[in-house]
Order: sequence, then C-alpha cells, then structure tokens
Amino acid sequence: MSKFDEMITVVPRTILFNNEKNQFNGFLDKNSAKGQEVFDTLSKYEIKRRGDMEEDPTYKQLISYCILENEHDEILVYERLSGGGESRLHGQSSIGVGGHMNDVLGAESINEVLRINAQRELEEEVGLPDHKSQNLAYIGFINDDTNEVGEVHLGVVFKIKVSSIDVEAKETDTLRIKWVDQSKIDNYDEFETWSSLILEALQ
Repeated sequence: MSKFDEMITVVPRTILFNNEKNQFNGFLDKNSAKGQEVFDTLSKYEIKRRGDMEEDPTYKQLISYCILENEHDEILVYERLSGGGESRLHGQSSIGVGGHMNDVLGAESINEVLRINAQRELEEEVGLPDHKSQNLAYIGFINDDTNEVGEVHLGVVFKIKVSSIDVEAKETDTLRIKWVDQSKIDNYDEFETWSSLILEALQ
C-alpha cells in the first residue's frame, strides 16, 4: 500500500482551534487552559486518506511525537536520512519519535487511541516494546503554521524515560540516532522546526 493510501486521524482545523481562538505556534503545555481546550477537541477526529490531507490545511493530521530520555538524563536525537518518507525533512535532526496516527478499533477513549499509536511508533522506529513504554506521559502539543509541513500537522507530544540499551534504530536507512545532553544543545539550526520549538520551550 502506498503511504498516500494510509487512513489517518485528522481533526478539522475549525474544531481543533475553535475558529482560530485557540490557534498557537510553538509548544503548548497540556496543563494550560488552551491546552486542555485543544485536547478536548481530539475526540472529534475523523479518518481520512493521507494523500488527500497532505496539502489540505482545513484539516490537521495528528502526529505522535515522543521525546525519549535515558538513565543519564540525555535525550534521544536522530537524523532523518534520505531513505525516509517525508522528503521535506531529510537531513534535519529531531528529538521526536513518532508518526501519523490510525484509528484504533474498540478504543474506549481518545487517550487510548493516542497511546496505542505512540507505542506502535516507538516499537517500529526504535524497537521499544509495549511493556517498556507503559510510563509514556502526555505533555502537550506542538504546532507551527508558518511552513507547508507544519500547516497540515499537529504534534501530540509525549515524554518517556527509557533505558538506552532498550533503544536502537530499526530503520537504519532512514534514521541515525544518538544520545545528547540537552544542556549542551545550544544551536537549534540543525533541528527540524518542531524540535527546535520544543527544545526552546523546555530549556
């Protein structure tokens, strides 16, 4: 199946941002009033064909975005190589492991949909099995309407503490990973927009 035929979760922008009253750029903490209002709209998600959504800014595609921290308080940084799917992000570094979300049959809440999708991506991308990702913590959202990739995506941001021996790049043709002391990152130019915005917010 072509990636464009994948059926993904999206939320109409007018609902998500309450007719732009809750629009934001950057990282939005889950505990803020606006963050809680945006979260409450996620249960109104729809399922659409990815190819139809990639250039349709009237919908936001939900993307899981997991920040991994190891036992030495280092964060996982990876570089997207040319074998990866999103050509617009090749050569850039990222701190978020994740991807598009799919419907979860039988899910009883939006929390379950978000968690199952995030856990699946962690297993696919860095080999972290389900039983090692139970401490996944939702921390907020990331949005950037200033570029064509960001305009059609909304990141649902998670943080998870892991043992570095449990993590490896499963798709070595698309990702190269390393552990980095966050306090030593002083130049965000090499990072994709979402990562640089989160790094600035969490400093």
